Amino acid sequence: MTAIAAQLTEQALTLSENERAELAHKLLLSLDEESAEGVDQAWDEEAEMRLERVKNGTAQGRPAEEVLKDIRARLR
Repeated sequence: MTAIAAQLTEQALTLSENERAELAHKLLLSLDEESAEGVDQAWDEEAEMRLERVKNGTAQGRPAEEVLKDIRARLR
């Protein structure tokens, strides 16, 4: 841990319980935002790839009834 991080930690521990909880929440959200950027891009690329497969006729689909039946079986 850097000296600045240690100093911030020490100061944060002097906050009230509610203030610490709010700070922790904001810090955790900042981590989620950073990792979500790569996830969003990966899903965009996956969607584009799937759309291309549909357009060029190489996608292998299944009837919705079959897919829903499988999902219901897994949820039981």
